[in-house]
Amino acid sequence: MDWDVVDVKVIGTNLLKVHFKDGLEGVVEFLPTFFRGVFTILSDRKKFEQVFLCDGVVVWPQELDLAPDAMYHEIKVHGRWILD
Repeated sequence: MDWDVVDVKVIGTNLLKVHFKDGLEGVVEFLPTFFRGVFTILSDRKKFEQVFLCDGVVVWPQELDLAPDAMYHEIKVHGRWILD
């Protein structure tokens, strides 16, 4: 699928840069309000930096992930996906 992520990097505090299979790239920005519920653990920078890819999906330990289709759409339209 075009929305498969092929590369992810932490580029700053609460920021990821992602590259998709079709060449689209952009930024995912996590606002402080995002870090609640199951995502609370990612407010710890060391945990946030454990991001990796699994089958084209951005994931973290403890089975946390981001929807690649929603990420792709927001980045294609706005150049970034802001999560709050």
